[in-house]
Amino acid sequence: MNILSLPEDCFDYEACLAACARGERRALHDLYTQESARLLGVAKRIVRSDALAEDIVHDAFIKIWTRAGSYDSARGTARGWIFSVTRHLALNFMRDNAHIVQVSEQSENAVLAEAALDVATEADTFEYRARSGRVYGCLEQLEPARRNCILHAYVDGYSHSEIAQKVGAPLGTVKAWIKRSLVVLRECMG
Repeated sequence: MNILSLPEDCFDYEACLAACARGERRALHDLYTQESARLLGVAKRIVRSDALAEDIVHDAFIKIWTRAGSYDSARGTARGWIFSVTRHLALNFMRDNAHIVQVSEQSENAVLAEAALDVATEADTFEYRARSGRVYGCLEQLEPARRNCILHAYVDGYSHSEIAQKVGAPLGTVKAWIKRSLVVLRECMG
């Protein structure tokens, strides 16, 4: 925890965002001091790289500064909005760069050797891909509210409490929906 930051319940995130929207640079500095370490932790958890996480947090604070006026308290807390900006930037980075893979020469040679495997292995790979596509059909069998909870948890990376807030359902209900839906998905994929 940053030594200079206040406990979350003592820091006025809404007032800070309003000040950012008015162009008060001190508010951005205060917000950075308060949350940068935690936002860096969120970004690191998603991108699994210190350097990338630092870049994402930097971009998040630029976006927070330029978009502070778009924060709407009716849609959630100011602190939640700040975290969602960072989380979405990290998730978007991962999605947009999923095709980029850096490999060493040794890894490249291993991939080439693996490509020379017999047709039986290719059939196994095809079967795996065909089976993984079944998850979409299984998801379609879930009620929309439960499907959305699963997608928010495993695609968007939201916590159970964030999902509860997003879908407007009690936390216990969301947890139960996710637990039961996972059982249904396992049975369907079986």
